[in-house]
Amino acid sequence: MATNGSASKQKGGKLLILPGDHIGPEVVHEALQILDIIEESTGAKFEREFDLCGGCSLDKHKDSVTEAVLKKSEEVDAVFFGSAGGPEWGHSQPNPESGLLRIRLRMQIFANLRPCNFVSKSLVHRSPIKEEIIKGVDFMLIRENCGGAYYGNKIEEEDYGCDPWEYKRSEIERVARVAGALAMQHDPPLPVWSADKANVLASSRVWRRIVHEIFDKEFPKVNLRDQLADSLAMLLITKPTAFNGIIVTDNTFGDILSDESGGLTGSLGLLPSASLAGAPAAPGTEPTQGRNNAGGVRGLYEPVHGSAPDISGKGLANPAAQVLSLAMMLRYSFNMHREADLVEEAVARVLNSKEDGGLEVRTGDLGGKAGTKEISEAIQGEVRRLLKQ
Repeated sequence: MATNGSASKQKGGKLLILPGDHIGPEVVHEALQILDIIEESTGAKFEREFDLCGGCSLDKHKDSVTEAVLKKSEEVDAVFFGSAGGPEWGHSQPNPESGLLRIRLRMQIFANLRPCNFVSKSLVHRSPIKEEIIKGVDFMLIRENCGGAYYGNKIEEEDYGCDPWEYKRSEIERVARVAGALAMQHDPPLPVWSADKANVLASSRVWRRIVHEIFDKEFPKVNLRDQLADSLAMLLITKPTAFNGIIVTDNTFGDILSDESGGLTGSLGLLPSASLAGAPAAPGTEPTQGRNNAGGVRGLYEPVHGSAPDISGKGLANPAAQVLSLAMMLRYSFNMHREADLVEEAVARVLNSKEDGGLEVRTGDLGGKAGTKEISEAIQGEVRRLLKQ
């Protein structure tokens, strides 16, 4: 889903960095070294402030995120997040993960983007799906992030529980516009699938109708298709490449389908994500909603993998997903499209087999023996080399 661009004219901006728990600080540290290299090469300057969210915040402040951190999240161009949670916090309320939900709501980063592709062509065999089925998969799943059953006035009693699964027109329109805008950044425009349960849910029928209204009026060149979420879950296993393009769906279905799509590639250690406050603008333009002071769109960027407490502090964590999240941040929040492309290219070359012209440096989750530092240094070296070309 990369878009090629010329050398960046952007000069950086303000970052809030929340390393999180367990391997979070380890992989965030490695990713930020890539940002150091980009600063040196381009002259861009990123003002960085570090703070707490998750279990570490619970330990210090008795809350998963403080009001001070929430305010900071509203004032920066982007938030760079590690991972939250761990067994030592058990079933505490609030739990470590609740801090991230509160940041999403405060920033109104309503569109969660998760790419599903193989950053390295040499790793297709790592998928649990047969190679002839999964080869060439390349879609972006967009999950509505601030509405639906995850929010609203909940009822929890001893013998009864209720989560209102509700959506307003404005919530549906804005996430539909993100899907349409991303589709239109390609020539020809990418197809878009809208996943719902319009056969049984009133909220889905409203969802489907409003999504079609937006595309008919604003994105008439985009081929919009409807797909029931449960059948999509099956087809992503049996015919995943049939959905190459963009999938847009609500909070609950998006949570499930994004985890399923994460499993297609064989390792969570390679999967980045972005949560955005508006539709990303095409290279050379600026967004109309959610614009930050850097000329991009406000967002929070994090890897899909969890905090992996079993390998915390052992130097074994794969930093690639955090680095790829950094690439998404450069592209969407800072309009640094060329640099984002080069970071992704660097990760691919490090992971590719030697037969495919790569360095074949891989951590244990990818069948290799490299540690966190080794793969990070290899990526840094490739970024330096590519930036000089």
